[in-house]
Amino acid sequence: MKILWATVLALATFTAQANQAAPLAEDPVVEQRLVHIAEELRCLVCQNESLAGSRADLALDLKREIRQLIKQGKTDQEVRDFLVTRYGDYVLYRPPVKPTTWLLWGGPFVLLAAGLAGLIVFLRKRRPAEAALSPEDQRRAEALLKGDS
Repeated sequence: MKILWATVLALATFTAQANQAAPLAEDPVVEQRLVHIAEELRCLVCQNESLAGSRADLALDLKREIRQLIKQGKTDQEVRDFLVTRYGDYVLYRPPVKPTTWLLWGGPFVLLAAGLAGLIVFLRKRRPAEAALSPEDQRRAEALLKGDS
């Protein structure tokens, strides 16, 4: 009898979870546009993951918002502009080049150039100065080279 109740409970749980599953795409064109747009956007929670690949609650909400904007007839650029207005350039995987993002785009190159310049200065200062041997050391070195003791 316990096995029967456990089976009924498991089946009821499975049925309840099946009702909560994400619906399949109502409109494949909308879903394709959603994926295309979401791949260019950063998940605000995961940060190193695209919005398309994220399963975070905020990402799901943003995808739902994007889906609604697409259904309202907004273009891809209008959808991106809406999200940038709301969340800033950070939401874009490729932020635009403008004065506020110059450091972001040029920073790695500036750091690389500064590192190379520092390395060159360090290596030049490290060169050993030519040491002059005293006459006694010179005589001993020649004797060692000739094999004399």
